[in-house]
Amino acid sequence: MDISALQQRLRRFANERDWQPYQTPKNLAMAMTVEAAELLEIFQWLTPEQSLSLDEDQRRHLGEELSDVLLYLVQIADHGGVELEAAVERKLAMNAIKHPPKQS
Repeated sequence: MDISALQQRLRRFANERDWQPYQTPKNLAMAMTVEAAELLEIFQWLTPEQSLSLDEDQRRHLGEELSDVLLYLVQIADHGGVELEAAVERKLAMNAIKHPPKQS
């Protein structure tokens, strides 16, 4: 996935609808949390085992909600001036130091 290209598409989409005044990191983060709650709703009353074996409709719905969260996340990074790929690499490196593999 080309994050920069996706950000450009999302900017164009928002511009075509005159959404720019609303596309602030704060508003986007709030919208993302709403979508994250919709993601949680899919699993709300499932057992751990059921959550691992979703049917086709549930997987489609899961994909839609994951996409919503991802799209907002990408927009937050864009409007917040965060180079998302570099931030992810830094965070993975930090996590590797903070959580080293178990020694046998």
